[in-house]
Amino acid sequence: MMIKNRIKEYRAKYNMKQGELANKVGVRRETIGNLEKGKYNPSLVLAWNIAKVFEVNIEEIFTVEGK
Repeated sequence: MMIKNRIKEYRAKYNMKQGELANKVGVRRETIGNLEKGKYNPSLVLAWNIAKVFEVNIEEIFTVEGK
């Protein structure tokens, strides 16, 4: 299973840099970069916190693909 995300798209919409988002959710900038590249699946808490920053449901940003 793979978790796809729209973090980069939402950051652009809010004119937010990776570092800004990282500070808001309590991770390093590299973590946000790795999430965007699909190298890392977020914990449920991190996914929830990212969704809260953008004021949307988790499903708006994260989707699961595959079986």
